[in-house]
Amino acid sequence: MELFEISVSYNDEHHHFEVRDYMHHDGASCKFEVYKKDVFVVSFEPGPHKHLHICKDGGVEKEDLLNLIADEIESYNI
Repeated sequence: MELFEISVSYNDEHHHFEVRDYMHHDGASCKFEVYKKDVFVVSFEPGPHKHLHICKDGGVEKEDLLNLIADEIESYNI
């Protein structure tokens, strides 16, 4: 597992997240898990054309913000 941090802007606020990348993703579990202050936010799995799809939603953030998080992770070309 590899850890990295990302930040996204949403509604004029900066949101900081910790991303856990399970590099040996086998399809049985989600590849990326996202946390904010040690609280689970969302996990993603790769879909067609390397676009991330929500695997599990923690229900703590709005969908628009989750999409921004996915876009930011995708920008790393992982």
